[in-house]
Amino acid sequence: MHKGLGSQRLVALFAGGWVLFNFPLLGLWDRDATLWGIPVFPAALFMLWLVLIAGLAWLVDRPSLRDDEPASAAEATGQRPSAPAAPAPPASSSPIPPSPPRA
Repeated sequence: MHKGLGSQRLVALFAGGWVLFNFPLLGLWDRDATLWGIPVFPAALFMLWLVLIAGLAWLVDRPSLRDDEPASAAEATGQRPSAPAAPAPPASSSPIPPSPPRA
């Protein structure tokens, strides 16, 4: 079974979509009116669908910690983590040995 707040939010989004696309609420948009020349019912369906897709994208693309990963001190205080140190230069792979220092 999935655990965590992310899974609960996805289930809540699914339930909200189920309610929005069910009869009682869809009946609110069943009118003979137009919005910029587009009938209100198809426009409302498209807008509800767009809101659900945007909510899904926001929930899935959001960075979050998994339940089994501890939060670092920087994340706990809300600070940005510092940049990693520059990597050391690679060891010379030249077949010629370096010349001895001159005196």
